[in-house]
Amino acid sequence: MKIKKGDKVQVITGSYKGTVGEVLQVNPKTNKVVVEGVAIAKKHLKPTQMNPEGGIVEKEAAIDASNVMLVDSKTKKPSRVGYKIEKDKKVRVFKKSGTVVKE
Repeated sequence: MKIKKGDKVQVITGSYKGTVGEVLQVNPKTNKVVVEGVAIAKKHLKPTQMNPEGGIVEKEAAIDASNVMLVDSKTKKPSRVGYKIEKDKKVRVFKKSGTVVKE
């Protein structure tokens, strides 16, 4: 999976198309990512001792990783990502501009 936690991504398809946000969580097993401000779902919470009020909480839901692309900081546009070996280290590189993705 070429997307990591903390990356800036843009949603390329679906109802949130065009939205830019930071990746909060990555799940490579299911190929899903949680992006800040995207796919907001309402979760109903029962009253508990820690939360006596209960209520409805809005939370980001996971979306498929194929629906997002990394945003190049140089061109400010989404770009595909490849790998390159620099100084005996494997780094991610934007295909459009050739710049290295900041880790």
